[in-house]
Amino acid sequence: MRVSGGALRGRTVKIPPGTIRPSMDRMRESVFAAVGDLEGASFLDIFSGTGIIALEAASRGARYIEAVEKDPRKRDTLIGNVSISPVRIHCRFMAAELYIRRTKRNFDYIFCDPPFPYRFKWELIRDIAASALVREGTLIMMQRPREDFFDGDIAFIRKLKKREFGRSVVEFLQVHKNGEINVEKH
Repeated sequence: MRVSGGALRGRTVKIPPGTIRPSMDRMRESVFAAVGDLEGASFLDIFSGTGIIALEAASRGARYIEAVEKDPRKRDTLIGNVSISPVRIHCRFMAAELYIRRTKRNFDYIFCDPPFPYRFKWELIRDIAASALVREGTLIMMQRPREDFFDGDIAFIRKLKKREFGRSVVEFLQVHKNGEINVEKH
């Protein structure tokens, strides 16, 4: 698997042992094209796995990045992969739910890629929206299986768009705690 764009374009990453569903190259390219310039931004990669999404963010100019992964079998591979980053990627090894409850730092961008069988995707988004991780305008991107959709509303969240890639869908959601939506930013 290779970084798809930016300063690290073409650099390869290793795949850790255990169950993994790495993000497709064209999905990553499309998502980061939709996001645009990350220069100086903060970026959070939840369910990081290989760290490829965190590396894509670093490659495109994000300056503060955290990667969250709970599977201890992925630890060494994740640390090795993010070591090629031009900026430090802070790795947190814990369950996403615990991280969301404990962390006080907020982010400009959050990418959330839970395993497809994970049943609490939309509850996770609700928890993120109610946490200290977000501020007005934070863009949350969630990768999910096509069949795992949600038509309801989530407090403080506006659905902006979605992109489809085979069986995968990436939802673009924006936080609007103050009632303002900045669609132009993303």
